[in-house]
Amino acid sequence: MEWDVTEVNIKTDNTLFVRFRDGVQGTVEFTNSFFYGVFERLKDPAEFRRVKIVDGVLTWPGQLDLAPDAMHDAIQKNGTWVLQK
Repeated sequence: MEWDVTEVNIKTDNTLFVRFRDGVQGTVEFTNSFFYGVFERLKDPAEFRRVKIVDGVLTWPGQLDLAPDAMHDAIQKNGTWVLQK
């Protein structure tokens, strides 16, 4: 699908650069308020850096992932997707 992630790079301890199959690219920014619940462990920079792409989806160990379609739409519109509580 066009929203499959094909590249991910870590920019900072809370920001990722992503590129999609259709060429759309931009950043995903995690605000501190987003690091709660199942995402709380990503406060740890070592855990955050364990991101990988599995079948076009950004994924961390423990079956933690982000919705690629919502990410694609936000980045296509704004160049960034800001995740906040």
